[in-house]
Amino acid sequence: MRDLLRSGVAGQAAALRDGRVGAVELTEAVLAAVEELNPRVNAFSEVLAESALREAAALDTCPAGSRGALHGVPVAIKQENDIAGSVTTFGGRANHTPAAADSEIVGRLRRAGAVIIGKTTMPEFGLWPFTEAEATGRTDNPWNRGHTAGGSSGGSAAAVATAMVAAAIGGDGGGSIRIPASCCGLFGLKPSRGRVSTAPHPDLWQSLGVLGPLTRSVLDSAMVHDAIAGSVPGDRYSAPAPPVSLVDAVRTLPGRLRVGWCTTPPARGTQGDPEVAAATAAMAATLTDLGHEVRPVQPDYPDIRFSFLTQVLGGVRDEAARVEESGRLEARTRTVLRLGAWARPAVIRRAITAGARAAARVNTVFDEVDVLLTPTLPVEPPPAPALPRGAVAGLIAALPMTSYTAMWNVCGNPAASLPAGFARSGLPIGVQLVGRLHDDSTLMALAAQVEQALAWTDHWPPP
Repeated sequence: MRDLLRSGVAGQAAALRDGRVGAVELTEAVLAAVEELNPRVNAFSEVLAESALREAAALDTCPAGSRGALHGVPVAIKQENDIAGSVTTFGGRANHTPAAADSEIVGRLRRAGAVIIGKTTMPEFGLWPFTEAEATGRTDNPWNRGHTAGGSSGGSAAAVATAMVAAAIGGDGGGSIRIPASCCGLFGLKPSRGRVSTAPHPDLWQSLGVLGPLTRSVLDSAMVHDAIAGSVPGDRYSAPAPPVSLVDAVRTLPGRLRVGWCTTPPARGTQGDPEVAAATAAMAATLTDLGHEVRPVQPDYPDIRFSFLTQVLGGVRDEAARVEESGRLEARTRTVLRLGAWARPAVIRRAITAGARAAARVNTVFDEVDVLLTPTLPVEPPPAPALPRGAVAGLIAALPMTSYTAMWNVCGNPAASLPAGFARSGLPIGVQLVGRLHDDSTLMALAAQVEQALAWTDHWPPP
């Protein structure tokens, strides 16, 4: 069963489809793994054992002809998403009433046959790139528990890295899928803006946020993305459907691409680690060996601080307005809300317009290349605890972690973090691939080709 837990979404789905395992049997194995491993890394804030087993039992009676692509595969959900009957805590203590209905992404996973196993830890409102919260404690990096798992989807990353689940949903408003993917040696795609519905809410942090899975393999990610993709009435943003499914894209060679690579961070004043720069250069060499045209480039990076910070503050204020007891928010969250009182609707509208101008400027790099390669993080995962107690100190600590990632939330481009080896410390290093607007398919095809060359799914954290 250990091998099955490590076989990913594709392996588990195939075993269920072929009858080698039943949904109840697999769910029981996942719950046993969670019971054993979660106390070591603190990835789950809530385990829905009883309802998961009921769902699995119902799936075992489902006729073969009506089974979805994720039939019987246990999946975890980041705490910011509604699950009917579960409290949506946003990582804090200010809510206590269970959600009446599933969010759209959870409903789509259920319709694809996934078993919802539980909710994963996050910092309050996903505000920090470190998964540390007063309500749930700190989530540790499975590769070294003295370091951060990243954030804000650190619980989802730790759950997948330890094979408690094969996939876990995260959210990315400034790097919150890609940062923990890099920290924990996983693959994580921030899809194009509007690719995945944020319902019942019209958006996630204004124009910044998207939802998507963390997985070990690119194919696993594609399978989940195909199940959750699409918008519904009421979504503020939508994206055109890709020309082919992402599963078909990852099974197709990408052809010879023009890849530009750059280690200069978009954020001014960020100091990078030489090991990260070396890993990025090594990835450029790998892409050259795979037959792509690879060369250094220097994108025309605009200053996005006004657009990004304004939308973050507005997004956090929107989420804080949904809680039942604002007095129970963390002190640093309340401070951020006070500091961001100026980010009112008119200012946010200006920030979104500024973001559109920034996107037009930086996307000129794709006139000369098909894909951009950068580091995901400037440094290896920092020691934990990484989040200072004070709000201002927390914001200062957070800024370097988003120096390569936040640009693409402002601009809406698809961007993925993929494993690129290890630092001398033994901690994972990730690199980022960025694609043209709405061109998720090319990123996924290229990432799958790199995965085949580097076989990163063979590497697991120590016991």
